[in-house]
Amino acid sequence: MKMYDVVIVGTGHGGAQAAISLRQFGFEGSILMVSRDTEPPYERPPLSKEYLAGDKPFERLLIRPAEFWDSKKIEIELGCNIVSIDAESHVAISEDDRRFAYGSLVWAAGGEPRMLSCPGAHLQGVHGVRSRADVDRIVASLRSGAHRIVVIGGGYVGLEAAAVLRKIGREVVLVEALPRVLSRVAGETISDFVQSMHTKQGVDLRLGVGVKRLVGDGFKVSGVELTDGIHIPADMVIVGIGIIPSVEPVKRTGATGENGIDVDKQCRTSVAGIFSIGDCACYANAWAGGRHFRVESVQNASDMANTVAKVLCGQDVTYDALPWFWSNQYDCRLQTAGLSVEYDQAVVRGSVAEAKFSLVYCKDGRVVAIDCVNNTKDYVQARKLIESRTKIDPVRLADASIPLKESVSQ
Repeated sequence: MKMYDVVIVGTGHGGAQAAISLRQFGFEGSILMVSRDTEPPYERPPLSKEYLAGDKPFERLLIRPAEFWDSKKIEIELGCNIVSIDAESHVAISEDDRRFAYGSLVWAAGGEPRMLSCPGAHLQGVHGVRSRADVDRIVASLRSGAHRIVVIGGGYVGLEAAAVLRKIGREVVLVEALPRVLSRVAGETISDFVQSMHTKQGVDLRLGVGVKRLVGDGFKVSGVELTDGIHIPADMVIVGIGIIPSVEPVKRTGATGENGIDVDKQCRTSVAGIFSIGDCACYANAWAGGRHFRVESVQNASDMANTVAKVLCGQDVTYDALPWFWSNQYDCRLQTAGLSVEYDQAVVRGSVAEAKFSLVYCKDGRVVAIDCVNNTKDYVQARKLIESRTKIDPVRLADASIPLKESVSQ
C-alpha cells in the first residue's frame, strides 16, 4: 500500500482541476487521482453537444494531454472504483481491494445518471448521458439506423441532445413531466423561448406528462408509453433527468448530507481529512441567501477545486464564487449568471422575437441572476452587478438601449 499526501477520487473537471491547482499553488507532495472511468481526464459538457454531433473528436475533450500529468508528477489510476474509506486510518479502498493511504482525500466523484425506474427501463437502447462510453453507445445506435428518438427530460442535457439529433436529421420527441422545460433553473420567458425554438426545429414536445413504461420485445426498446396513454414509437430512448450523487463511500464514514455531501466554506466534510467538491458537494450558497445547494456545473467544480488546493497549500480562503452556466442549442447560446431561486421581479431586455434578449432577475432592487440569449454583453455586465449587489433603476434596466452597467440607481 502506497502513501500519498493527497488522493483525489474522480477525474472530471473538479478532480482534474484540484490536481492542477495544487501544483500551480506550489504543492510539492505526492498526488494520486483515482477514477472508475477508464479514460484520462476529459470535459463532460461537450458530450451532449459537439461530441455527440461528431464535431469534436475525443482527443479535443482531454483536459490536458497525457504527458502533462507525468510532467507534474500526478499519478492516475483509471478503472479503479473506490467503494469504501477507512477514515480513521486514512485509507481509500477500491472494488478490487487496491488500497491507497492518504494524508487528505478530495472526493470529486460526481454522480451517475438518474435513470427511469418504470417497467422496461433496462431494455437495450435506453441510454444516459454522463460519460464518453454513454455517448459512444448512442452514436453506435444512430449509425445502426436508429431514427425515431425519444428524449426524457427537459433540462439542459435533454435539450442539447434533442438539438443535436434534430440537426443530424433524426425524429425527436422530448418528454418533460413538468409543465415547461428548464422549469427548475429559468423563468417562464426563457422556457417559452426555448420551447418555441425546439418546436420550430421540428422537436415534438410533450410537456406535463410522465413515462408509464417502456415497451419492447423483451430485449430492445421499441416505444414509450406515457401516463396519458399515448404510445410513442422509439428506436432509442435518451434519459436526461439529472444525476444521483456518488457519495456512499464517504457517507459510510459518517459524513453528513441529505443531498450529496455537506461541506463547509473550505469544502471540508464533517469527517477529518476528507474534502468534497463538484456535483456531489452540498453547501450554503451565498448567492441564494445561504440556502444549501448542489450546483452541477463546470464553474462550481473548478472553483471548489481551486479553494481546496489553496487550503491544502496553507492559504486561509473560503468558497464564494458566483455560479455561472452556459448551453448551446442550434444557433442559440444561453448564458446564465447567478441563481434565480429567490427574486421578486423578472425584467426582459431586448427582443425575444429576434432571439437576442436577457431575462434579469431582481430582488429588493438588486440584480441576483440573469439568463442571456445571444447577448454576451449583458451577461458580462450583469456578473459585475450581481457581485457588487448594486441597486438598479428598474426603468433603465428594462431599456435595452442603455448598457446594463448604466442601469444603476442615480
